[in-house]
Amino acid sequence: MGALTTIGLMSGTSLDGIDVALIQTDGEKITYFGPSAFYAYDGSERDVLRSALKDAERISTRDDRPGVLADAEAVVTQSHERAVRAFMTAHNLKASDIDAIGFHGQTVLHRPENQLTVQIGNGAALATALAMPVVYDFRAQDVAAGGQGAPLVPVFHRALVEASDLEKPVAIVNIGGVANITLIDAQGEVSSFDTGPGNALIDDWVNEKAGLAFDVDGNLAACGAIDEELMEKLLSHPFFMQKPPKSLDRNWFTYDIVEHLPLADGAATLTAFTVRSILRALDYANFRPTCWIISGGGAQNLEIRRQLAELSGIDVKIADEFGWSSTFMEAQAFAFLAARSLRNLPLSFPTTTGVPMPMTGGIVAKPLAA
Repeated sequence: MGALTTIGLMSGTSLDGIDVALIQTDGEKITYFGPSAFYAYDGSERDVLRSALKDAERISTRDDRPGVLADAEAVVTQSHERAVRAFMTAHNLKASDIDAIGFHGQTVLHRPENQLTVQIGNGAALATALAMPVVYDFRAQDVAAGGQGAPLVPVFHRALVEASDLEKPVAIVNIGGVANITLIDAQGEVSSFDTGPGNALIDDWVNEKAGLAFDVDGNLAACGAIDEELMEKLLSHPFFMQKPPKSLDRNWFTYDIVEHLPLADGAATLTAFTVRSILRALDYANFRPTCWIISGGGAQNLEIRRQLAELSGIDVKIADEFGWSSTFMEAQAFAFLAARSLRNLPLSFPTTTGVPMPMTGGIVAKPLAA
């Protein structure tokens, strides 16, 4: 089958904005990495989304939209429409150039143990507004079948590794709001799971206490002291004892855990929490990776990279060193997953989400005629 041209959209748990990326793929191999861009949420949009995360705690069924959630869903849909229009204009693209858009939406609740995962964003409305097919709701089928619904990016990681002259085994760690790991052994077998908090707690802490969007380069954490007693308690949480596959709701941990600490010490403790929970992932690997390959916003945090290398004795490399994109990897992944969904190829596997068998997923929405 020939390659499809797809656009991936990703709005992560850090709530900073929308990543957009174009690729060409047949759903197995990536033949072309196109342009990518980031479109930030404005302050009012972030405020609505943060409120939506709180109101989402009251969701009991996938269609529930308590509190501001209906407004937040409209914000997500409209902001993604604007982002795609801006991207298409910037790169002289027409709707007829695009086979599909992979629209992740905004995760507001993830409770796979209750067979419940909610990503807001109206895929059908987006398809009609843009006059392009949209693939959305990627996680629901997996969760309904008893899987974790996350992570979904490992099948894309596998394609990247197979296309690279890369010595295995490797560990690919995406550090977004939540951190997840893809372990690829010497034979190319893949396993994956969420490791714990990523940037979300650090970002929330420095935003609340210092008005910063994030800890630039990890500078605050680097000059703070880690609360080791608290660290021991945090790492005894049942999540870290649970065997994978497993996934984490963004709200399982909050920055309140360091409320008693000064700004820099809180940043240091939360950063160490991210790093040490990533290290715990190796307890479930039957190999020692040749290197850590880091992507996501956490790849820019020098303190995370320093601690990970120092505590593990394993080289830390940024995805960009292999010609990949540490910044736009998840958006590219959802462009790839959209192509796989169109081709009815599996998105998730027993070793990545715990689903009983390899499963496809996603709903394909076609634009309604005007």
